[in-house]
Amino acid sequence: MTPGLYSVHKPVGPTSFSVVQSFLEEARAVPGKRLPICHGGTLDPFAEGLLLVLVGQTTRLFELLHAVPKTYEADVVWGTETDTGDLHGKPVLQGDVSRLTPGLLDAALAPFVGWHEQVPPATSAKKVGGEPAYRKAHRGEVVELPPSRVYLHSARWLSHELPRTSRLTLTCRGGYYVRSLARDVGRALGCGAHLSTLLRTAIGPWSDPAPGTRVGSQGRALLPWARVRPLTDLEVGELRRERSIPLSGTLPPDWRLPAGFPDPEAPVRGFHQGRLTFLLREREGALWSDTELRGGL
Repeated sequence: MTPGLYSVHKPVGPTSFSVVQSFLEEARAVPGKRLPICHGGTLDPFAEGLLLVLVGQTTRLFELLHAVPKTYEADVVWGTETDTGDLHGKPVLQGDVSRLTPGLLDAALAPFVGWHEQVPPATSAKKVGGEPAYRKAHRGEVVELPPSRVYLHSARWLSHELPRTSRLTLTCRGGYYVRSLARDVGRALGCGAHLSTLLRTAIGPWSDPAPGTRVGSQGRALLPWARVRPLTDLEVGELRRERSIPLSGTLPPDWRLPAGFPDPEAPVRGFHQGRLTFLLREREGALWSDTELRGGL
């Protein structure tokens, strides 16, 4: 298995880790060095869509995926809030849906765009005392999570079948919970709401592939929202000696973020002989090594 970033479609039902497990089993079937493997952001079992799987040194890029856009489509069910925020939870609030209109839903959704404090669902993967919250919730323990600072770039309704359901599309930063958005919009309307479906269609430049397929990314296709600095043999040597190299010669990103999206403060990608070999940080008008990817990607 070649180190890199793989786009795969996670179906409804399996956990994100089960997808990683299939990669691990494939890697173990090949004699030789064991490769580290992880996913680039959890999808709940009830959700489907794009899952990024990082193989080999690409796992060192994990934290850099958090700050880029993620796009979802979801079906919101009106009239009932559940304890999990999805169709598998227990009802905790029910309300009147007879007055819902498209205009009212537009007005309720608009205030959530931008930076806000959001309380994650009790069945989220957020850690509580070193343990994922969902494990405590599934044991019947009371879980109270503090709010997190999250960013919703855009959100709009795609269609309505009122008063029962509406379909939503949104783009957000990593760490955003669509289940919490449905819960909070339902509370703002006084009727309650939860998700019946959730589909992740894109993360940054990567889109959801067809079920049963996977698409690999290496080289310039990795972190394409970051600037590029081609490196000479001499410059590689300087960086390994913890010396700086000139900022001049830096090229623009290969992929642009949506207009107005927060700057992810990405490192500069250093390429040597066509391979991503360094993550560089700008300091005092020069570039310094932040991470070396030995052998390159």
